[in-house]
Amino acid sequence: MKELILIILAYLIGSIPSALIISKKFFGVDIRDYGSGNMGATNTFRVLGSKYGTIVMILDILKGAIAVGLYNFLPYYFSSDAELQRTNFMIGLGLAAVVGHIFPIYANFKGGKGVATLFGMILAVQPLVAISCVGVFLIVLYLTRYVSLSSILAALFLPVSVLWIWNEHEVSYRLFALLVAALVILTHQKNIGRILRGVESRVPILKHRDRRKSRRRND
Repeated sequence: MKELILIILAYLIGSIPSALIISKKFFGVDIRDYGSGNMGATNTFRVLGSKYGTIVMILDILKGAIAVGLYNFLPYYFSSDAELQRTNFMIGLGLAAVVGHIFPIYANFKGGKGVATLFGMILAVQPLVAISCVGVFLIVLYLTRYVSLSSILAALFLPVSVLWIWNEHEVSYRLFALLVAALVILTHQKNIGRILRGVESRVPILKHRDRRKSRRRND
């Protein structure tokens, strides 16, 4: 019963509409009426700029990490004999937060794609894996300025990292990594289509780099 209450609380934490709160408080608009219509960090970057996109990303990451940390309210999971149960419960809490972000009860169940919240969850469950994934994300983002493509490739790297690089033995964690990769690809179908057509929007960062390249081509 206590686990169920914490799972529900994790969902409610994930449902906090960070992007919607920021867009309404500082701009008086509903972020879902602009750009891709998603209530997440990527669309916030695209519509409101890098400053507010970064704020939303950090808040969404915190939702996943805080939700996973709810297991601390149950002393049973502190035991070394409960390592497998603790890992499974942490994953369950994190997934509840991700579901809350995608289908937020506070915003008519119309949210974002959950990538930042997923990262916060992975960061809390397995920091080394999360750091390796964010490395892939940042490299792809620097090269392309596509947050969507960066998220997709980082998500695909997750099972590679879990299954082969870090060689995690927990079956539930392996299945989770595969589920995350599938979920990110599923929620980014439209982005994949736009990338293939060459019409996907780039986030407003590293513009100085593009301007330098443009000047060099024109010289």
